[in-house]
Amino acid sequence: MKWKITVVFSMSISANIPLVGAILLPNLGGFAGGFITRNNLRPWYENLKKPDMRPPNWAFGPVWTSIYSSIGYASYLVYKEGGGFGGPAKLPLILYGTNLLANWAWTPIFFGAKQLNLALYEINLITATAVATGYMFYQIKPLAGYLFIPYVAWLGIATWLNYSIARDNPSSVTITELDKDE
Repeated sequence: MKWKITVVFSMSISANIPLVGAILLPNLGGFAGGFITRNNLRPWYENLKKPDMRPPNWAFGPVWTSIYSSIGYASYLVYKEGGGFGGPAKLPLILYGTNLLANWAWTPIFFGAKQLNLALYEINLITATAVATGYMFYQIKPLAGYLFIPYVAWLGIATWLNYSIARDNPSSVTITELDKDE
């Protein structure tokens, strides 16, 4: 006697494309920045003087991924609750986009161009736009504003780290005036 067993799996998966896109968008810049960072860790970053009380290198990827995902979710909530770009969410979402662009620019400035002081100015711009975005998001959807609190806290740590590295690693390049008679 032979037995025939037939198993049929029926699964319906529906995806909220705007939600998925909102969460993935901030991570795209993070992934791109990760390549720049990895290419400049050794020997440049490793040889910089850094404060002893800093997060370990391995922590940055998971922390930024979770932060990017949460602010992406916050942007979705504001988009949905605030009528998209045609409603009161328009200005907060534009500010959010500005914040993302500023955030994505930091890694090429710090790790790519190795401009520690310029990166410090940049991270202060990121923090200011993050605070403003979180406040504006809160006005539309309080949860969306609250989701910016870990981001702003982490930016505080990152700003302190950027400042400490810039302070402790002054540029070794100096410009000297040459005597024209020589």
